[in-house]
Amino acid sequence: MNSLQEAKAIAKILDNRKALNVRVIKIADISSLADYMVIATGNSSTHVKSLADYVEYEMDEQGVSVSHIEGHRSDTWILLDYVDVIVHVFNEESRQYYDLDRLWEDGEVIDISDIITE
Repeated sequence: MNSLQEAKAIAKILDNRKALNVRVIKIADISSLADYMVIATGNSSTHVKSLADYVEYEMDEQGVSVSHIEGHRSDTWILLDYVDVIVHVFNEESRQYYDLDRLWEDGEVIDISDIITE
């Protein structure tokens, strides 16, 4: 599975669990951090945690293990690092506050309308 396939698989997993405003941004051309960033919003602290847990579980089932997790004790923002894909799951307030969508606006937003139901 290449990094774009990983990012799209993660976006689909998040969508399946009713994540809001799922975005995939290609950052490979502007950063050495990763190839793609996936950003999603949960509607409660429980939802944020369950989204992150579900991504970790489903990707593990597909043979892709998370390299590092940050904020798992937090109820506002959890980061899952898959080396080439970084996943951010926020609550609404934290997503607006940190505004990663704006921070990475020079990246290429990937069209995922064919794989999500929003």
